[in-house]
Amino acid sequence: MGKMTKSKAAMAIAFVVLIWGLCWPIYKTALEYTPPFLFAGMRTLLGGIMLAIVLFPKRNHIQWKKTWPVYMISALFNIIIFNGVQTYGLQYLPSGLFSVIVYLQPVLVVLLAWVWLKESLSPIKIVGMIIGFLGVVVVSLDGISGNISFYGILLAFLTGAGWAVGVVYVKKTSSLVDGLWLVALQNIIGGIFLCSIGLSTENLSSIIWNIPYVSSLMFGAILGVIGATAVYFKLMNSGESSKVSSFTFLVPLISVGIGTLFLGEPFTITLLLGLVLILLSLFMINRKGSQKRQKNIVEELDHVENY
Repeated sequence: MGKMTKSKAAMAIAFVVLIWGLCWPIYKTALEYTPPFLFAGMRTLLGGIMLAIVLFPKRNHIQWKKTWPVYMISALFNIIIFNGVQTYGLQYLPSGLFSVIVYLQPVLVVLLAWVWLKESLSPIKIVGMIIGFLGVVVVSLDGISGNISFYGILLAFLTGAGWAVGVVYVKKTSSLVDGLWLVALQNIIGGIFLCSIGLSTENLSSIIWNIPYVSSLMFGAILGVIGATAVYFKLMNSGESSKVSSFTFLVPLISVGIGTLFLGEPFTITLLLGLVLILLSLFMINRKGSQKRQKNIVEELDHVENY
């Protein structure tokens, strides 16, 4: 696949980041019409099945007997923990605040990659992790004071932690499986599990099949699982994927802005300060030196795989 032009690469990166940013407020809106686990399971299962249909001619790339543990473990962290806890936790926090805490994930990825993959940990990344931790502490002050659900903050942190473990695991096992089939199968496996939880603990008849809910479901399945994934792999194969991580710090900003403007979510001074600290942390951690430019190319795979 050839190199993309600068204009096409810029539009592709903007598309991916916009989809990530829109997911939080859109999923938050959908929860007014559906139980959380059924919604998380249905959108991931639907997206995984649709992508599998597209990939079906290359089904020999799956190699299930040899690689099934990779698909199962990836589904556990990237779908069941990430999507399940994320959707459940959005009931307790504004979507913008939830995304701010979850996007501490790159901080955790750096730490896990240092421990698990023996990657270098530069001084600027250490400072970035400390600033990111302080950002979460500041954001959590509203939870401690009772203005924001502290339980929701814990769920947001668990979402980001599960996501971080998932991406490091995917990076460690990336040579064992086909990337697109991993996306499809982890969504199918995780979607079946989440739907099972939903069917056993929630009421299927409580879903309101109106335009907002169906639109949210299709957005997650088509644009989240399929669209963003396809664009991401185009960027990766054309050598542009390393630039995506430089723009991930915009995702919480988009989510906070949309939540504040259209969902009437609160925007406090502590949230602003925490947001600034976390964005600064993400910028410092995603900042690449010329000699290490290729080291983080795969780090953004998890963003696309989990929607």
